[in-house]
Parts: sequence; structure tokens; C-alpha cells
Amino acid sequence: MAYVDLNPVRAGIAPTPEQSDFTSIQLRIQAAIKGEQPTALLPFTGDEHQHKPLGIRFSLQDYLTLVDETGRILRDDKRGVINSKAVNILARLHVSDENWLKLTTDFESIFTGAVGTAEHLCEFSEHVGLQRTHGIANAQLCLNSA
Repeated sequence: MAYVDLNPVRAGIAPTPEQSDFTSIQLRIQAAIKGEQPTALLPFTGDEHQHKPLGIRFSLQDYLTLVDETGRILRDDKRGVINSKAVNILARLHVSDENWLKLTTDFESIFTGAVGTAEHLCEFSEHVGLQRTHGIANAQLCLNSA
């Protein structure tokens, strides 16, 4: 999976996995930020020692780290590589480890309406005519940290 998810980076089409269009890792990141797992993909179930009937027995955070670290290794047969000076993937997504865990485990209890960065929530509220921006504190806490 990591090999396929790194193809756009290795081909020099995208500088990072989260910027590589039409890849499963981009779908997984977009879904995880919403507190979900993509329905079209086999889910990560977490601890490989837990008995889960269907899914990848690996945590999404560990998989993102695996792809990020693997993508930094320069290969003679590939053009692209994640810049070795680039910060880790969660930092690039502006999500702390603690907030990533909170997003992926408690999403439905911390967000009850629209979800996004504080800036996007304000834009949404203005667009739909809301006088109060719901969820802005959690957005600032979980999605605007770097």
C-alpha cells in the first residue's frame, strides 16, 4: 500500500502524500480529519493484537508515519522524494499527535455540525447565514494546531 501511495511522490507529480490526488492515502487523510474512515477502503483497525474480523491491523497514524518516512528515502530509480527537511506529516496537516488521536477517536462528540478549520467554519457560517459559529473552539483546538 505504501508503495502505491508514494507513486505520485516518486514520479515527481506531488511533493507529499497528502497532496497526491486520486490516492488512497489522500482519501484516508481527508476522511480522518472528518473523524471517519473511507467507506470504499478497508479500514485500519488499530492494534494488531485485537481481534477484529475485517480490516488492516495497523493504526492510521502508524501508516502515515510509515509512508512519510519511506517517502523521504531517495532512490536511484525514482525522481521524487519527500523533502528531508519537511516536517512530519501530522505537523504538515497542522494537527498535533494529541489532537489527531482526539479527532480519530472522539470526533462525533466534539463536532456536532460543520467541520473544518476555524477560518472555514467562519466562512461556512457566513455563507449559510448563521450568527454564531458552532464548533469553533474545537476547530481551533484540534484543527488549527501546528
